Amino acid sequence: MGKTTLIKNLAEALRPLHPVGFLTAEIREGGIRKGFELISLDGRKGLLSHTDIQSPHRVGKYKVDVKGFEDFLSFLPLLDSSARLVLIDEIGKMECFSDRFRTWLQNCLDSEKSVIATIALKGTGFIEAVKKRQDVRLFEITQGNRDFALNEILKEVKHIA
Repeated sequence: MGKTTLIKNLAEALRPLHPVGFLTAEIREGGIRKGFELISLDGRKGLLSHTDIQSPHRVGKYKVDVKGFEDFLSFLPLLDSSARLVLIDEIGKMECFSDRFRTWLQNCLDSEKSVIATIALKGTGFIEAVKKRQDVRLFEITQGNRDFALNEILKEVKHIA
């Protein structure tokens, strides 16, 4: 549906606010999706999942590198920074295998920071709890409305500047 593209476009539009966070990108080999990599807004990269790694954590055919994800998170200027805006792509089952991620995200949501994130459409537990928060506004993104959603989200975060 273009969720990652939406987050990329938001990161670009909100660059003057110096957001922190990360994007998730497909890893393709020979035209076949083999996993997902993480890319921080300052350009650092890390592995989230791959079909060819060893891990007890899996989502479908992808095995999740929880330790690699947590190592990646430790290098991001997140809670310790003065950044008032956090962009996350995405809050999904793979990411939620990480206790560090869930704790970090909970702390972000409970702070004065503004958080813009993509989140799994379906999900229980932590994902469901995030979506039910009183201070969360959800936008369902489709191919037909993602440009409209970009403008609506930018209007919502105008107060940060």
